[in-house]
Amino acid sequence: MTYFKTLFLSVVLLGAPWAHAQESAQMDLPRIKMSAGMHQIEAQVARTPDQRSIGLMFRREMPTHEGMLFVFEQPSGLCFWMKNTLIPLTAAFISDDGTVVNLADMKPQTTDSHCALRPVRYVLEMNRGWFEKRGIKAGSKISGAPFDSAK
Repeated sequence: MTYFKTLFLSVVLLGAPWAHAQESAQMDLPRIKMSAGMHQIEAQVARTPDQRSIGLMFRREMPTHEGMLFVFEQPSGLCFWMKNTLIPLTAAFISDDGTVVNLADMKPQTTDSHCALRPVRYVLEMNRGWFEKRGIKAGSKISGAPFDSAK
């Protein structure tokens, strides 16, 4: 009977959706170049629900000038958390015209919610402190492909 229990559990667990969950960083997303004033940013773009749900999870480091831009279909009251995210990040919640609405410093591996102060379509995550070190705050502009068409 133990053999059949083991076989049953193996089939159930191996066939379960969570058994195939991503447990490594996604590194192959499309990249775009953006800027915040004179500061260049190379951002991976997460557009699909799956790409957005994985985000920067499982990364152990990220180069200083790199980040991830989360693109949503329409502006909404977005909130982010850091489950399975190993590096400290700052999220910039950005309106359609590239204006930073607010910034949120986020602690690794937490499920604390960090939310936009008003509906936005874009969130740019960079290493924690990147925006502050460059004097970028609410009201600052981010430029690049997603925001250039809103002008």
